[in-house]
Amino acid sequence: MPMQPQQSDPPVGSTLAVIRARVTSLAPSERRVAEVCLGRPREVAWWSAADLAEQASTSSATVVRACQNLGFTGFQHLRMLLLRDLGAAGSGESGAADPTETPMGLMRTVFDEVARDLGTALSPLDEEALEAAVTALAAAERVLIVGNGGASAPCASALAFRLVLNGRPAEAPVDAVVQQLSASHLSESDVCLVISDSGMNSYTLAPADAARNAGATVIGVTGHARSDLATRSDIALVVGGAGPWSAHGVSSTVVVLSFLIGLQVAVCNVRDGSAAAAERSLKQVVGLLNPDE
Repeated sequence: MPMQPQQSDPPVGSTLAVIRARVTSLAPSERRVAEVCLGRPREVAWWSAADLAEQASTSSATVVRACQNLGFTGFQHLRMLLLRDLGAAGSGESGAADPTETPMGLMRTVFDEVARDLGTALSPLDEEALEAAVTALAAAERVLIVGNGGASAPCASALAFRLVLNGRPAEAPVDAVVQQLSASHLSESDVCLVISDSGMNSYTLAPADAARNAGATVIGVTGHARSDLATRSDIALVVGGAGPWSAHGVSSTVVVLSFLIGLQVAVCNVRDGSAAAAERSLKQVVGLLNPDE
C-alpha cells in the first residue's frame, strides 16, 4: 500500500496548508465547506457549524463530515486549530495586493506570501515516507524524474541536475512520450520520481503507471494528499503549497523546488556526497579546473 500522510494536529500556523493539501479529495458539498474555511478562516474560527453550513450552502452534518475527511475529529477541532493559528499570527491575513501599490510594495507582498507558505508547506509531509524516499533514491540503480507543465518540468530538470552534480545519476526527459517509454523500461531496482502539484496531470500519470507496471518504485511529489498521483505512488510525498488560493500564484513552484532541493541534499548525504565534490564537478564541466588537478 502507498505510504500516506499521518493525520494529527498540524504545527502552529499550518492548519490552512493541511486543508489545501486535502481539499481536492472532497465531494462537491464538502469542498465548498473547505473553500469557505480557506477564504474566511478568521470568521470560521468564531462560527458555529450551522453558520459555516449556511455560508457553504450545505448542512451541518456535511460540515462535520468535511472536517473529518480533512483529517480533523470534527468542526470544533478545526475551529480550535484556526483560533490557535490566528492567535499565534497576531495579525490579519494577507490577501490580494491593492492594485494601487507600488512595484516595491507588490514585491514585498509576493515575498511575504512565499515566506508564509514556505513556513507551513511541510505540515502535510509524512516523515516515514520521506525517509523511505531518500533511501530508495540513494540505492536505486536508475532514477527517472518526471514533470510536465510550466512549474513541474523545470523542477524536474533542476533536481536531475543537482543529483548528477553530486554523483547520483539521474535523468529528466522533457518529452512526454520519452518519459513514458523510459518509464516502461525501468526495473525493480529503479526509481521513478513523479512531480505534479495537482496530482491530476494525465501526461504525468502515464509514466507513473508505466513505471509501476515495470516494477519500479514510484515516488510521487504532490500538493494534494488524495490525488491520483498520491494513490498511484508507492511513496507519496505531500507538500502543501498555496495552490489556486494563492494571491499571486507563485508559492507552489517555490515550495516544490525548495522541497526537491532538500530531498537532493538528503540523498547526497546518504551517499556520502559533499558540496566540495559538487563544486569540483561543476568547475570541470565549465572548464575552470584542470581535470588532472
